[in-house]
Amino acid sequence: MLALVSGLWSQTVLPERWSIRPEPVRLKRTPGLTSNIISEIRLQGDSLVWFGTSRGLALMRDSLTIAMLDTLQLTTGAQDVVTDGISAIAVSGQAVLVATATRDVDVAVGGGLYYTTRGQDSIPTWTYYAQPVDQPADSLAPFANKYFRALPVTTDHTNVTYDASIGGGYLWIASWGGGLRRFDLTSGQNFDRVPLPPDDLDTLNTCDPASFTLNNSGQDVLNNFYLNPRDPGDGGNHNHKAFSVLAYGDTVWVGTANGINRGILGPNGCIDWQHYRYPQDGLSGNWVVSIARQQWNGERIIWAVTLNADSPGEQRGLSYTRDDGETWHMTLLGERAYNVVAVDSIILAATENGLWRSDDGENWALYQPAHQLQTLQAEEILSNTVFSAAPDTRAYYPQPVLWLGTPDGIARSRNFQGQSWTIFRAEFDPAQVYAYPNPFSPLSHNQLNGDGYVRIHTDVKKSYVIDWEVYNFALEKVYQASYDRRTATGALKWDGRDSRGRLVANGVYFIRLKYDTKTEWLKLIVVK
Repeated sequence: MLALVSGLWSQTVLPERWSIRPEPVRLKRTPGLTSNIISEIRLQGDSLVWFGTSRGLALMRDSLTIAMLDTLQLTTGAQDVVTDGISAIAVSGQAVLVATATRDVDVAVGGGLYYTTRGQDSIPTWTYYAQPVDQPADSLAPFANKYFRALPVTTDHTNVTYDASIGGGYLWIASWGGGLRRFDLTSGQNFDRVPLPPDDLDTLNTCDPASFTLNNSGQDVLNNFYLNPRDPGDGGNHNHKAFSVLAYGDTVWVGTANGINRGILGPNGCIDWQHYRYPQDGLSGNWVVSIARQQWNGERIIWAVTLNADSPGEQRGLSYTRDDGETWHMTLLGERAYNVVAVDSIILAATENGLWRSDDGENWALYQPAHQLQTLQAEEILSNTVFSAAPDTRAYYPQPVLWLGTPDGIARSRNFQGQSWTIFRAEFDPAQVYAYPNPFSPLSHNQLNGDGYVRIHTDVKKSYVIDWEVYNFALEKVYQASYDRRTATGALKWDGRDSRGRLVANGVYFIRLKYDTKTEWLKLIVVK
């Protein structure tokens, strides 16, 4: 039974656990975001946009209004409160598959999946599936009318669905320690395990009858194979830890902790696998966390975020193939990417340092962090990091727009050049005066161009200029400034530095704000 796998594969962004208020469950939607951490963006239909946040699922049907889906209507007639983090979203036609996750102390935990075939309905009806696990006796797994031997994964801990795809008649999920699984949309009852090649093999053909032998019970069992997502030192395979998946037609691509696998589906859902990995096949690294398909000028290009795993010489970056895996090329080396997407000739990589764009796969340009330049309402994303991006070419907008998901909210540009941004963020107390985050660490919170920031939210109504000062616990002034709402190019914020540019010491600080003929005081705790 699988209890834990190596912490090496823990994703940088883990959903947080949020308690549910003890109140009657009712079907409702809350206007605006309740979390600024946006890990997933998916487009559907003419105008619908789905957002995965650290506190649940959100959507936008027009160009202005975001709503949180606090509860989901289930096919059983019940309603389900959803406040876990959203770890994956897949969209195909009317269908939507959503994966949730939480944590148990520092261990990531799969929270289950929701699936609807009516995603564009005003109130979609969802089917809920608990995070797929195995029974202790499930050591012989059914697959394509045959069987293979497998280690039962009996826990939802380290069994988190980090990616999902809909294609080939299946729902596909990549669930780390839970491996690669699929649900047959025609006759499926469960998310079934899917065999992948071991770390040391280039191929695994489950469509070849010669790959199977009859056991004593008359069952066709895959020869010399054991699905085991434990670490190699414990007898397992990194290639059985699935992190990303892309399915279309008769093809499925799967990214693991040991490279990329291309599968071609055959009769009864069997799969002929080809396994590509570092260093022999030209990938930059073996930890593959995102896969995308680009169709342009009659050519199909497969892109992957290929990070360094545990082999010497691996590098962070992107890898791509123009010939369905026969040859691979590396680019954007050194960047810690989270997602890659493509539309027409444009490739976008969402990374720790921001959003990169390329039109040829070799030359890259970095977008500047998003700023909303609006008189009296200037706003900005206080983070270089971009978790997700979605180029939107639907006719609903006069010209193509670009969506970004960040640790500090959602940004939408009215063109692919990133020249005019609208920012959507959670406003927890719109009419109140407060600083957040609080406590504040200038070394870890809202990191932008090497500095960390605390936001200062006011209820200003009349004043153009907000005068503000920062005092230490001894009421000694350490910083002062004026914020002119008419000319500001970003948010009212403080970088935790004094008037001489030095980071202040840990402790309690007081911020005095003067505007609208009144004075407001805030208490802020600084912890480096």
